[in-house]
Formats: sequence, structure tokens, C-alpha cells
Amino acid sequence: MKQHVGSWQDPLAGVTEPVSVMPVSHLSFHKEYRGLTCRVTEWVSTRRSLPGRIVTLKPSKAKDGAAGQQLPNSGVPVRSGDATFPKAMDNVTVRQGESATLRCTIDDRVTRVAWLNRSTILYAGNDKWSIDPRVIILVNTPTQYSIMIQNVDVYDEGPYTCSVQTDNHPKTSRVHLIVQVPPQIMNISSDVTVNEGSSVTLLCLAIGRPEPTVTWRHLSVKEGQGFVSEDEYLEISDIKRDQSGEYECSALNDVAAPDVRKVKITVNYPPYISKAKNTGVSVGQKGILSCEASAVPMAEFQWFKEDTRLATGLDGVRIENKGRMSTLTFFNVSEKDYGNYTCVATNKLGNTNASITLYGPGAVIDGVNSASRALACLWLSGTLLAHFFIKF
Repeated sequence: MKQHVGSWQDPLAGVTEPVSVMPVSHLSFHKEYRGLTCRVTEWVSTRRSLPGRIVTLKPSKAKDGAAGQQLPNSGVPVRSGDATFPKAMDNVTVRQGESATLRCTIDDRVTRVAWLNRSTILYAGNDKWSIDPRVIILVNTPTQYSIMIQNVDVYDEGPYTCSVQTDNHPKTSRVHLIVQVPPQIMNISSDVTVNEGSSVTLLCLAIGRPEPTVTWRHLSVKEGQGFVSEDEYLEISDIKRDQSGEYECSALNDVAAPDVRKVKITVNYPPYISKAKNTGVSVGQKGILSCEASAVPMAEFQWFKEDTRLATGLDGVRIENKGRMSTLTFFNVSEKDYGNYTCVATNKLGNTNASITLYGPGAVIDGVNSASRALACLWLSGTLLAHFFIKF
């Protein structure tokens, strides 16, 4: 069987090593590497296997004792800093989607030069080895050898090597490409509705390079009064009604403007009457009693006089509910209209009431018998409880 003499190249070290092998068979195949498809030829000999190397062989006459022997190395690679050249750049930092330029300073002693990414040759001189169309050569002069990677992505990050040959003595220098990625919120809690006194946990997950800082802030309060959480999770225990509103999640890593998203928390609570005022009006005039109640969900209103529930159109009155406010209007006040009225505000969490007096000129409303008030309240509580259970 004929002997073959050829060479194999270590792309990372820039070393070309002569070999002499006795080929038994060879196999050509395509291999996927970092998203790129490369053709690899593997020769298998009786003395040495070179898996994963691209081997170029040419037939020659065998020499005595030479079959299967390895010839001496042509040199040992020099690490960055062991020689004044080649000199690559410091670490290169670019944003995702931008272009990265890799420069290597050389001189006239250089006979061969190449750029490699790990063990993959990108360019050797003016010859392009990479099949990635984003990799292009920029400068190839006696003093500089530069390439550009366009539209950089995170998988481009890593070490790049400038490898040169001078007087059969290889040298290498490395540069590390760092790819920065703007912050992006990938997952955030949906709007949530809870009852007062419950516990709430909000989640905000973000990605980016460097890893972004995630901050929660309550927007529905005055500046400086809302609490802030510097964490992906915001936990609120025993939540109060004044803690409802919008909460802003911000992801920041100084690569680009922060990514900001918002979540709304709605806190349900039972009604409470915030405004109820006695009103004096003369007979024959128009009188209005008003009652204002806060509640979530919005309260429904009812008006009572003693044990009678009032309705629009009865006895010349009109009841009008708008949002938090309810009004009872008398279009032509008579003597029988004077007295105490009860405003009742109700939602699914409970109810409350307030007593409001319509009085005439000169009436002394503070003289109402306290025992009568207590009895009226006891009766009204029972009536409201019955209405509540029937309705809900």
C-alpha cells in the first residue's frame, strides 16, 4: 500500500504539522458547528487517526522506515504577550445587532495571517473560510489585518485569535468579543383583583446582557411615598385599599433604555359613607338630600324613611345614583316630608348606612331623642341584613 505524505493544520495554534500516514480509508461528511455546516474529511491510518481535522494528502514514494512516522513540529505557538506582535485589540464590546471590528496589528515579518474563532478559521489572508455571510474582511495590509462581523448576536460572543507565521515561527494573540443585549421583560403578572386584607405577589422576569436589575414601583401615590422593591418578585401582605392602582416593573442594564411594563391591582372593600349632610328647606321649595359612599365594587344605594323604602316617582320624590353619589330630591316640600331619612350603601362585601334629616326653618334637629335613634338603628340593621341575604 502506498504511503501518503501531507499535512494537517491546527487552526487555533496556527501550526502546520507534516504527517506521513498509510491510508486505509477516508470519510467526507458535513458537521454542524455553532450553527454553521462545515465539510470535514477524516483519514484513518494504521498508525494515527486524525478525527475532525481537515487533512490534505498527496501520493509519494515511501521511504525506508518512514511509514506511519510523524515528522518534527515546525514550531510552538506563542501566547498573547509573549511577543510584540501580532497585537490584537483589547476586549471588544458591542450591542446585539451592531457590527464588531476585530483588528490585529502586524509588521513586514509576517508571511501568513489568519483570524480564527475558537478552532474555526474565518479568514486566512484574503481567503474566506467561513461560510457566514456576516463575516467580511476590512483591512489586509503589511501593518494591519482586520475583519468585521455584522449583525452580531449572542452566539458570536467568545474568543477570537489572530494567528501569524513569521520565519516558520507561529504566533497568536487573542481578543474576547462581548455581546451586550438590551433588557427585555419576558414574563410579567397579569392585572389582579383581590379583597382587602389578602396577600398579593407580582412577578417580573427580564433578560439581557449584563443581567438587568428589576425594580417595582407603585405609581398611584405621590412621588416619594410609594414603596419600591428591587427584586423580580413584589410581595404585599394584608393589602389595603390605598395600595390599589398601577405598579410599574422596570428592567435596566445600562445597555439601552429600560424596558417598562405595568400591572394594575384592584382592591375590593365594603362601602363606607364619606359624606351625608342634613338639609333645611321651606315648605313649597325644592329640597335635596345627598349621600356619598366609597366602595369597590361600586356601591348600590337605597333610601328609607322609617320602615318604608323610597322609590322614584312615589310621593313626588326622585332618586338618582351617579357613581359614588346618590341624591333624594323633593320637588315640592310639604310638612309630611320633614324628618329623618336613611341612606344605605351596599356591595358584595357588606353595607353601611347614614341618617340624614330634612328639616324646616327654625327646626332644632339636635333635639331628636337618642333612644328613638337607637331603636331606629336596630330596626334598620335587621332590615338591611334581610335585604343583603336576599340580594347576594
